[in-house]
Amino acid sequence: MPSRPVLLLGFLATTALAEPQTAVPPPTQFQPKVEDPMLAPVPPASQQVERWEEALGLLKERNTDLGSAEANVDRAQGRWRQALSLLLPNARFSAGVAIDALHPDTPVLSSGAPISAGTGTGRQPTTPLGSGTVSLSQSVVDLSAWRGLSSAEASQRSAEASLQDVQRRLTLGLSRSLVAVVAAERAAELNRLGLRQALERAALVQRTLELGAATQLDLTRTRQDVEVARQSLIAGDEQLRRAREALGLSLGITEGVGVSPNFQLQGLVAQTQAGCAPLKSVDERPDLVAAHAQLESSRDSRRQASAGYLPTLGLTSNLLAYTTEPGPGRVSTWNIAAVLAVPIWEGGLRGGLVRERAGVERQAEATLERTRRDAQQEVARSRRGVEVAEALVKATAEARSLAEQTDQLTRRSFEIGRSTSLELVQSAAALRQAELALALREFELVQARLDAFLTEARCDW
Repeated sequence: MPSRPVLLLGFLATTALAEPQTAVPPPTQFQPKVEDPMLAPVPPASQQVERWEEALGLLKERNTDLGSAEANVDRAQGRWRQALSLLLPNARFSAGVAIDALHPDTPVLSSGAPISAGTGTGRQPTTPLGSGTVSLSQSVVDLSAWRGLSSAEASQRSAEASLQDVQRRLTLGLSRSLVAVVAAERAAELNRLGLRQALERAALVQRTLELGAATQLDLTRTRQDVEVARQSLIAGDEQLRRAREALGLSLGITEGVGVSPNFQLQGLVAQTQAGCAPLKSVDERPDLVAAHAQLESSRDSRRQASAGYLPTLGLTSNLLAYTTEPGPGRVSTWNIAAVLAVPIWEGGLRGGLVRERAGVERQAEATLERTRRDAQQEVARSRRGVEVAEALVKATAEARSLAEQTDQLTRRSFEIGRSTSLELVQSAAALRQAELALALREFELVQARLDAFLTEARCDW
C-alpha cells in the first residue's frame, strides 16, 4: 500500500494534469518557528579578560603558588647568608653596669668578677662599675662551614630554578584554562544550535502529523531527541561555568572569569613565545635543573656533616674597658688567641646526622631520576600530540561534513516519506556530536601546540 505522502503527491499530479490551464505555484518549504527560553545565550561573566597580557598580569599579581615559590627563593638566599656568616669575621660589643650588693664599695664587672682597685695610674674603678667588651672571632680552618656554604649555594640555585619551573607551569596552566573557557563557550553555542535544530525537527514532524503523513511514534521520537539535546545544553552550560571558575581560581579571583569574544586564541602561541624562550635540550628544563641542584645541595650537606669530625682552627680577640675616676675610663685587657677545637665525643649526634643526610641524598637522587623520566616522556608526548591533533582535526572535519550531508538528505527523504523518524533523529544526533567533536578537536590542536612549546621552554617573568 502506498504511503500517505505518495498518495498526496499522486493526487496533486492528477489535479495538475486535469487542469493544465491553471498555473500552480511551487510549494514553499515549511519553515518552523521555535521559541524556547533555553535558547537564550549564557550570561557573560562579570569579569572578562581581553588579552593574554592582561591575564598574565593578574596571574603574577594574585597567584599563591608563584608567591610561595618567590618566598622559597628568599628563604634559600637567607640560608646562604647564614652559612656565609660562619666564615666571615664576627664582632660583638657588650656593655653593662654592676654593683656588689653586699660590698657596695668593691668594684665588680657585669660578669661578677671583681677588679683590682690599684691601677698604678692614679685612676680608681668607679662604683657602680661600668664596663664594655669588644670580642672578635675569625674562622681560619673550618671545612664543615665551607661545605655548608656550598650546600646553601646549591639550594639557592635549586630554588631559583624551581621558581622558573613554577612560572612555566603557571603559563601552561593559564593557557589551558583560557582554551578551556573558549572551548566551553563554543560548545555552549553548538548545544543551543543543536537544541534549535531539534525543536525545528519536532515542529516539522508535528506539521507532518497534522497533514496525516506521520504517526504519533514519529512525534514522540523527535520530542525525545529534543530532551536529549536539552540535556546536552544543560551539561554544557555547567561545564562553561566550571571552566570560568577554574580560570578565576588560577587568576586568584573567587568568582568565574570569562574570555572576551575579542580574545585572539589563534595568536596565543606567538604571545607565549614572547615571554618564554625555547630550550636547547631537555636537560635545561627548570625542573631538571632544580633537581640537579637539590642533589648537589644534599651531597654537600652530607659532606658537611662528615667534616664535623675534623678539627677547626680560629682566631679570637677580646678587649675589656671599664669606667674610672677620674674618667672617662681605661682599657684593662686586650688579648688575641688561636683556638684549636677537636671534637671527641658528641653522644653519637654527628654519626646520626651523617646517616640522616645520606638518606636525604639518596632521596634527591631518586627524585632527579624520576623527574628526568617524566620530563622525557612529557616531551615525547607533546611532540607527538601536535601530529595527532592535526590528524584528528582533519578526520573530524571530514566526518562532520558527511554527517551534515547525511542529515540534510535524511530530512529531505523524511519530508517525502522515504525515511522514518528514527533515521531523522539518529542523523540529527550524529550531526550534533560531529559539530561538538570538530570544535573540541580544533581547540585541542591549539592546546597541543602550546603544550609542545611550553614543555621545552623556560619562562622568566
